[in-house]
Amino acid sequence: MSKPISPEKRTPKCAQCRKKPISPEYRPFCSKRCADVDLSQWLTGGYAIPGAPADLADEVPSSSSEKGMTEED
Repeated sequence: MSKPISPEKRTPKCAQCRKKPISPEYRPFCSKRCADVDLSQWLTGGYAIPGAPADLADEVPSSSSEKGMTEED
């Protein structure tokens, strides 16, 4: 087995490309490009939990219907 590397000697890699060491300015990424790629994934729904779509019947009722209020009140 290989010996574990001490935390002091580890060089963290970019969270997006996993190639370059991270930059303090763009932590946990190595560059603005990698940070922008990650942001794009969030904004376009690339980071979604797989599963069946939520059913409208499962939604919490609005606060006005909980209090027994109607549109006429």
